[in-house]
Amino acid sequence: MKGKRKGVQARLLQINPRALFVPCGAHTLNLVVADGAKSSAEATSYFGYLQKLFTLFSASTQRWSILKSHVNITLKSWSDTRWESRINSIEAVRYQAAEVRDALLEVRDKATDGVVRMEAQSLAEEVGSYRFAICTVVWYDILTNIKHVSKMLQSVSMQLDIAVDLLRKTEVSLVSYRSNGFASAQASAKDICGQMNVEAVLKQKRLRTTKRQFSYESPEEQVSDALKKLEVSFFNMVVDVSIASLQERFKALGEVEQKFGVLLNFPDLPKEDLTKQCETLSNTLSWGGQSDLDKRELALEMQNFPALPKANMTTLELLTFLQEKKMNEVYPNMWVALRIAVTIPVTVAAGERSFSKLKLIKTYLRSSMAQERLNGLALISINREVSGQISFDDTINEFAARKSRRVRL
Repeated sequence: MKGKRKGVQARLLQINPRALFVPCGAHTLNLVVADGAKSSAEATSYFGYLQKLFTLFSASTQRWSILKSHVNITLKSWSDTRWESRINSIEAVRYQAAEVRDALLEVRDKATDGVVRMEAQSLAEEVGSYRFAICTVVWYDILTNIKHVSKMLQSVSMQLDIAVDLLRKTEVSLVSYRSNGFASAQASAKDICGQMNVEAVLKQKRLRTTKRQFSYESPEEQVSDALKKLEVSFFNMVVDVSIASLQERFKALGEVEQKFGVLLNFPDLPKEDLTKQCETLSNTLSWGGQSDLDKRELALEMQNFPALPKANMTTLELLTFLQEKKMNEVYPNMWVALRIAVTIPVTVAAGERSFSKLKLIKTYLRSSMAQERLNGLALISINREVSGQISFDDTINEFAARKSRRVRL
């Protein structure tokens, strides 16, 4: 979709070079987490174990009842396309690891099938391991931060400048987590293992060979080497790839925000810098000798702009300020630039939700549904806030009056 040569971006720019390519913030942030998860074999195997946990309990009502008798937060499945939703599955293991392990042991004792018994025993050993606890804590911390930002980006009132600021704070938090996150994860994992009454030790057998003798490493060296390997192959790789992917994937969004940055920074800019940035914004919105803005008049309007009611105002607040003071005719270029800035979409989550409604409305049992009825049901579902205010009784009575076949005498 974002191909610069043959993709949708290139085709749209051929029609209108003034169009601005802005990637969907929520979808791109989801891809950042996916890149981090796929970068490490440890991360991939961890989510595989989580899926096995849910499959084992959900495949039988008896096993699911055993799980519910031990935990307050049940295991959940996740969407393959929404990585931040996996925090719901991790949360159950993060705060109820001991209860989940007890449920697995009870399933093992009550199972009559040998395959189920072995599967429950294997998963109980994995859930009780120190490595699994560390992976749980790390992924819960990362996805908790990502989830809040993703939900905020999906807001219909989200603005470009606020979205870029949120993403920068996310990058800063990941960089900070990179420096001290693994140490804090070890401490939390030890507490989890303590609740399960298991020893928080990473066991790793390694044979050290010299020319004429063989010797085993001490237990302390084994634990140190195993922790170092886990930090390098799992923690560092996941966090580093996530940071690099965040910087690369949101580069286009940052470039667009910089072009409109003069609308927010003009009170503090020197005259020369203000003129240059106004020229950059005017060139961005120009094509074929026509421009939506006059760079000279825009610079003059910003220089003579009245005192703002507060510092660090957003583009929407500036636009509202001009509207309330009825100064849109006095500052026409500012008015146009601000309207363009606030209408730049940050995410297409609302549109994608409309597409997702199609699968819920036209199921396999409704395969004979005609186009007219499908369009009507889709409009009702998409505009559910409006449809919820409609009286069903009045609608039924009006429909019955139009379709009435009784002849009145």
